[in-house]
Amino acid sequence: MNANNIFPIKDFTNTVFLKPLVDKSEVTNVHVGEYSYYSDFEDPTQFLTKNVLYNFGISGNALHIGKFCALANGIQIIMPDANHVTSGVTTFPFAVFGDRWSEALPLSEYPFKSYQDTVIGNDVWVGYDVTIMPGVTIGDGAIIGAKSVVLGDIPPYSIAVGNPAKVVKFRFDEEQQATLKKLAWWDWGIELVEQAMPILVKGDVPQLLKFANEHGVAK
Repeated sequence: MNANNIFPIKDFTNTVFLKPLVDKSEVTNVHVGEYSYYSDFEDPTQFLTKNVLYNFGISGNALHIGKFCALANGIQIIMPDANHVTSGVTTFPFAVFGDRWSEALPLSEYPFKSYQDTVIGNDVWVGYDVTIMPGVTIGDGAIIGAKSVVLGDIPPYSIAVGNPAKVVKFRFDEEQQATLKKLAWWDWGIELVEQAMPILVKGDVPQLLKFANEHGVAK
C-alpha cells in the first residue's frame, strides 16, 4: 500500500488518503499522518475546503490528525477563525467588512478567545456527520459516534456520542490502554503492521503485546 497515493482503493474515487492530499495543497496549518483517510459520497478531494471550515489563518492555530484515522462522510472540523468576540456588547464582526469599519477597530485588535490546536490522535474513527469544534483533542483509539458534536477533549480509547459528545464507555481497561500507548503500533514500519493485521483486527491486547515482544518492538 503506497501511502502517497491520494486514491488508495483501485477504481474507487470516494476515499482519499489525506496526507498526500494535504501535501499537494497550499495549506500549511493542517498536518496528517500516513494512512489516515476520508470517505465522501461525492468528492473527498475537497476535504480542505468542505470539511476543514473557517481556516483563514487569523488565529494561527493548526489541525493535527494522526496516523490510521478513519473519517466518515460529512464531518466538519471548525477552526478558531469561525469565532466572534463575545467579551464586548456585541458579537458583530464590523472589521471584516473593511473600510471605515475596520479603521474604527482593526481586526488584529479584536479580543478573540485563544484556543489550543485541534488534535485528532492516531487510530481514531470519526463517524458520519460529526462536528469537531475548535481546540479539542481526541485521544488515540477513540470512536466518535455519528452526528456527535465534540465540544471538549475526548479521552483515548473511549467511545463518545451525542451533542455535546459524552463518553459512554471505554474500549479497554486502564492497564490495556497503557500497553497500547506504549506499543504505539501505528508507528511501526508498514511491513510489520501488515504482519500484525490479523491481530489488530481480530485479536486482543495480550496477543498484540506477545507479537510486539516476538518482533522486538515492545517498549
